[in-house]
Amino acid sequence: MNILAIDTSGPVAGCAVMADGKVTYQVTMNRGLTHSETIMPAVDEALTASGLNCGDIDVFAAVAGPGSFTGVRIGVCAVKGLAHAVGRPCARVHALEALSMNFYGFDGLCCPILDARRGQVYCAAYDMKDGLPSEVVAPDALPLEAFIEKLGADRRLVFVGDGVPAYGDRIMETLGSRALIAPEHLRSLRPDAACVLAAARPDQWMAARLLTPIYLRAPQAERERAAGRDHTKPLRRQREEAVRASAKRTEPEQSGGLPGETRGAPKAGGGATK
Repeated sequence: MNILAIDTSGPVAGCAVMADGKVTYQVTMNRGLTHSETIMPAVDEALTASGLNCGDIDVFAAVAGPGSFTGVRIGVCAVKGLAHAVGRPCARVHALEALSMNFYGFDGLCCPILDARRGQVYCAAYDMKDGLPSEVVAPDALPLEAFIEKLGADRRLVFVGDGVPAYGDRIMETLGSRALIAPEHLRSLRPDAACVLAAARPDQWMAARLLTPIYLRAPQAERERAAGRDHTKPLRRQREEAVRASAKRTEPEQSGGLPGETRGAPKAGGGATK
């Protein structure tokens, strides 16, 4: 069985090929270029180096999120297109599960955290003692402290993912010696882990048209629409329009007479208003 996995869900993009249970090629890229520029040349190189073409792939695996909304869509769309072109199924791989594979066999809980901005992390906790991740805390988007409260107090914890640089110090201050912080070379998602997870769960494969991103929080555009804001306009322009609309609603009604004249007041030149 041949598997091609693509990950563009976070800052580090990558792809891997697994042929008959052996990883034949893997690459990760963190060069500051957009994933749309780098991923398809990387896929072409991976297939060529493995002596394969798209028609030889049995299943295409996408790391479908959570992560960067734009990045997730790039990877999902790439996998859907490749799979549809050759009539093969897709595997939908959860980014937090794939990250936990970095600590295969760890006897505590593996706690992947991704920086979700807005003071939150995408997070989950998995028991890894049997190899494949077994969910202990369900994936969610939470403030770090709320996530830590869900972890209990009886097991060692290892934290992995791109949220570690931003939150590592707070984790150690809160948890002390219970917590391990993944070193730099074990913090990023490995695309070959996506191959392993896809191979282990053939019952979850799906047609390309059914592959969708994994979101733990609505995209910003949807949140703005729900709040009644037009996400196509710059925020400054929206604020200016809101101020003008508010001022218009609170303007006193004018009489149409001379400046400063109000209804019921004597008109210039004499008599009272009838």
